[in-house]
Amino acid sequence: VSESLSSLMNTGEMLDRETFSCSICLDLLKDPMTVPCGHSYCMNCIKTHWDKEEEKKIYSCPQCRQTFPVRPVLVKSTMLAVLVEELKKTGLQAAPADHCYAGPEDVACDVCTERKLKACKSCLQCLISYCKKHLQLHYDSPAFEKHKLVEPSKKLQENMFCRTDQQSICYLCSVDEHKDHDIVSAAAERTEKQRELEVSRQNIQQRIQDREKDVKLLQQEVEDINGSADKAVEGSEKIFTEMIRLMEKRRSDVKQQVRSQQQTEVSRVRELQEKLEQEITELKRRDAELEKLSHTQDHNQFLHDYPSLSPLCESTHSSSINIRPLRYFEDVTAAVSEVRDKLEDVLREKWTNISQRVTEVDVLLSQPENMTRADFLQYSCDITLDPNTARTELLLSDGNRKVTRTGQQQSYSSHPDRFTGWCQVLSPESLTGRSVAYKNISRTGSGNECRFGFNDKSWMLHCDNNSYIFWYNTVSTPVSGPQSSRVGVFLDHRAGILSFYSISETMTLLHRVQTTFTQPLHAGLYIYSGSSAELCKLK
Repeated sequence: VSESLSSLMNTGEMLDRETFSCSICLDLLKDPMTVPCGHSYCMNCIKTHWDKEEEKKIYSCPQCRQTFPVRPVLVKSTMLAVLVEELKKTGLQAAPADHCYAGPEDVACDVCTERKLKACKSCLQCLISYCKKHLQLHYDSPAFEKHKLVEPSKKLQENMFCRTDQQSICYLCSVDEHKDHDIVSAAAERTEKQRELEVSRQNIQQRIQDREKDVKLLQQEVEDINGSADKAVEGSEKIFTEMIRLMEKRRSDVKQQVRSQQQTEVSRVRELQEKLEQEITELKRRDAELEKLSHTQDHNQFLHDYPSLSPLCESTHSSSINIRPLRYFEDVTAAVSEVRDKLEDVLREKWTNISQRVTEVDVLLSQPENMTRADFLQYSCDITLDPNTARTELLLSDGNRKVTRTGQQQSYSSHPDRFTGWCQVLSPESLTGRSVAYKNISRTGSGNECRFGFNDKSWMLHCDNNSYIFWYNTVSTPVSGPQSSRVGVFLDHRAGILSFYSISETMTLLHRVQTTFTQPLHAGLYIYSGSSAELCKLK
């Protein structure tokens, strides 16, 4: 060893200082360890490097990148340790800082052809990082005086933004595959997106204010409904006290009906109130996300995160809540007062009047006459016709959406749900159609119990080229309105509302039913000889 050290010290000028330096810390080796590929490192340096790779379970050499599936056992290189210690005595030190080589976490000089030195500056114009030696040309040549030098960065390729493809690009890409595209600096794109973000925040904040006003209005509406209902019940109780013997049963019925309608209306208001409160919460959360993003300092991080934010969905509710100026349940009290004066008429005729007054209470603008076509479409459903219910001379086509009366027997199999007497067909879905019926409507025979509109289990709008007639339980009601080949049906099962509309360039209400539905309803069609009907797809 002594002879070898002497020989090395005699030829010290021929030694490369980096031979005895750790390529990780760039200092002279301390407790040198040699890995299986032959490269040597300080014990702490290589341990730290492999600790970072522990999760991947693949360990690599920082110089040659050779990988080892099992973490090598480190053994101190005694000979190399002695050699380094002896060389320190000769004055051999680590390479000067300005000649340090780039480690795994450093920005390397893009110009160096051999082992790369650490970069000291990056050029935004050249999109290249330079060590001190190769950077000198930028200081010496006037051609580079307008180039902007910044601290070494690994993200030079992300400082330009292609608006056409909505992605960050490098300079070479801007003159190659992105040529003729709309390209701006990342800072400029950040400014534009920041402007859009602020507009979005303003819209959100305005919607929050609108929804908060709506919530307050709905809360007041609940109080008014409850107060009016309480007064109606109290007034009804006083009047019915005077008719104890004859009206005891009716008093109980009115009370129950008022409370039921009160619960229905309060539930509807609270349901919308809850939805608005949820929307406010979501808007505030979204606003917080946008605010957080708006304070992002890194342009590239901002542009990377911005597209991941889903666009703000349009509100499913109106921008404000309009309350119909009804008197709520006051008319109930007046109706009961009339009952007191005309007891016999009430028992025979006026009971229906009381029921209608209770169910007419409707404070929100969700009734059909206040809804636009767009409002209706949000409740639209895609329905079909059930071949198991069609009378045998009805031909279904277009995916069971169209029915034609052919006069010829179709090859349907026998089924207990099939209409045998009337040319009718029902939908399998419990939704709406030109006629609507309970599923348990009779099917066999030609009696009224099977015919749409001629029993208490179905409602029908009769349509021909000249007129409309509404049928229910054998009672016909002439209906006036513009003639159209298209008829729309709106059903609010819970509220007991069934409405028919003439559909052309506008929607015109033809007839409206207010009742209490006790079963799910199914769409139905009655087809005259030589005619056809189709369930339209709404757009």
